[in-house]
Amino acid sequence: MKHITKGMEPQEFTTWKALANDDWAPTYEDLRGIEKRAVHASLIREQGGLCCYCEQSVNINNSHIEHFRPQNYHLVDPLDYGNMLCSCQRLLREREPRHCGNKKGEWFDEVLLISPMDAGCEGRFAYDASGGIRPMDPDDEATTTTIKKLKLDCDKLRSLRKGVIDGLLQGNLTEQEMGESIRGHLGPDGDGVFGEFYTTVAYLFRDYA
Repeated sequence: MKHITKGMEPQEFTTWKALANDDWAPTYEDLRGIEKRAVHASLIREQGGLCCYCEQSVNINNSHIEHFRPQNYHLVDPLDYGNMLCSCQRLLREREPRHCGNKKGEWFDEVLLISPMDAGCEGRFAYDASGGIRPMDPDDEATTTTIKKLKLDCDKLRSLRKGVIDGLLQGNLTEQEMGESIRGHLGPDGDGVFGEFYTTVAYLFRDYA
C-alpha cells in the first residue's frame, strides 16, 4: 500500500458544489459528466496512476471512485474530496475475484483498516518473491485485518506481483543495470506515473532502489 498525499480538489468540482442554492443541494448521486471525470482524473494523478490499495495500474476506464470512509458512515460528507480515493476493478470479469474497494464495500473500522493516506502505511506491509503480502509485524492486527478484508493476498494479486518481480529479474544484468532498472520502475515517469506494485518492488529490491 503506497502512501497517498492528498491534494486540492479540482476546480470543476469546487465550482459545481458552489452552485448549491435554496432549491438544490449537490449530492454524490448528482456528480456526473465533466465534474465527476475531473474528480476521477485528479485522484488517479495524485496516486501516481496506481490503485489506492493494491497498486495495480489504473485509468479512467478500469477504476472507480472509492470512499475510504463509506458514504453511509456517520458524519461522512460524500462530497468530501479528502475522503475520496481511486480503486481498481470498475467492472468485474467473469469469475474474477473481488478485492480492494470492490471487496471492502461498506465495511470500515477506524482502528483495523489501514489508510493509504497514513504516512506510515508503507512500512506496515512486507512482501516475498512469490508475490505474497503479510504484516511487517506479525502482531499487527490492523494490517492483518486490512489484508484480509481487501483480499490483498488473493491468488490473482499474488500472481500479478510475482509477474512484475520476475520481469525485473530477467536478463543477465550487472549491479548497475539492475539498479537503473529498479529505479526506472519505481519512477515516477514524466507523467508522474509509478511502476505497478511500487511497494513490493521497493521492499524486495531495497538494496538497489
